[in-house]
Parts: sequence; C-alpha cells; structure tokens
Amino acid sequence: MAEAQCGGECATVKGLMSGKGRETVKEAAWSNNVVAVQILGICSVLAVTTRASNSIAMGLALMFVAGGSSFIISLLRDITPKRIRIIAKMAIIAVLVIIVDQILKAFYWEMSLALGPYVGLIITNCLVLGRGEAFAQHNPPLLSAVDGIATATGYAGVLVVIGLFRELVGAGEILGITVLSPEWYPRNQFMILAPGAFIALGFLIALFNHMRGETAVE
Repeated sequence: MAEAQCGGECATVKGLMSGKGRETVKEAAWSNNVVAVQILGICSVLAVTTRASNSIAMGLALMFVAGGSSFIISLLRDITPKRIRIIAKMAIIAVLVIIVDQILKAFYWEMSLALGPYVGLIITNCLVLGRGEAFAQHNPPLLSAVDGIATATGYAGVLVVIGLFRELVGAGEILGITVLSPEWYPRNQFMILAPGAFIALGFLIALFNHMRGETAVE
C-alpha cells in the first residue's frame, strides 16, 4: 500500500540512485572529467591552487553554482524562449555567483581576497554553461542537479589535488600546517608560480589517464 502511495516519487529516486543517476555521476566526475579529460576551465586550476584551502573554497563554490544553475535551467527549460535561452542561463548563473561572492565577502573576507576575481569568473567557466546547455536543457531538474554537482566535484577534485601538491612542495605545508620543516626543506617557489601549476596539472592528467587504463597519446 505504501509503495503504491509512493508512486512516481519512489521510482524517480530509485532511478536516480541506481540507474541513470549513477551513470551520470560516474560519467561527469570520472570518465569525462572536465579538466583531466576535456582540458576545460583550467584558468582557475592554474590561478587558485597555490593553497589547498583556496582550492577547496573554489570547488565548493563551483559545486553550488553548477548544481543550482543546472537545476533551475532544467526547471525552466520548457518555458524559456529559445531565442533568449543563453542569456537566461547566463543570468541564472550570474545570480548564483553573486550569492557566493557576497557570502564570501560577508563571512570569509580573507578567502574572498585570496580568490580575488576568480569567483566572479565562474560565470564564464565553460563547464557551468556547458552542462546547462548540453544536459539540463534535456533532462529533469533533479538529475540535472546531480550532473552539475558531479561535474563540479570532478573539477574540484582536480583543484584540491593540485592545491595540496603545490602547497606541500612549494611551502612545505598542508592547509597552513607545516609538514616539511624549513630547517631541512628549502621552499620551492617555482611550484607557487604558474609554471609549477602547469607541471602539476600535466602529472595529474598523466596519472588520471593511467588510472583509467589509457595512454596520454593514442
């Protein structure tokens, strides 16, 4: 009786968790990782990963924006005129980015300063609008939110790994805690600079391809 009353809602949850939802998460976060596979949105990867804390904050911000925008875009997809759909999507994304930016400025001022203009540049991050256009435009809201969050989670994972590596090698610290004593470990300023980010990203992509059973060059 309870199952009959649950009806379509239970079917949706079941399908989301064990069916298309699981496939969506795997595809978005791993198999088609936006950075390691598609090599997209690397500006913030290079800019904010000098510290792991910066990477975590940027990753969480992106997850909120990507998940929220995909949900809203899907919710409005049938009533949004096609001729203005891109403008409408950009407006939705911009509103969510402004919310994140104002929260950081109000409660996490130092983090807001550390991230600088790159929070605002989430508006132009191709993964957010790309998932809204490619996935949320053609799928139900809940599944679209899962796709947006999963895509951003894969992106955030890359940010955090590179941030941890660069902070450890560059400053001998992890999340501001000294791990490698300056008494015997000289600080590697090269890893804090942009070339160090490129090197760390290259090694991570190579490791990612190896873990997926692929070679970097087919």
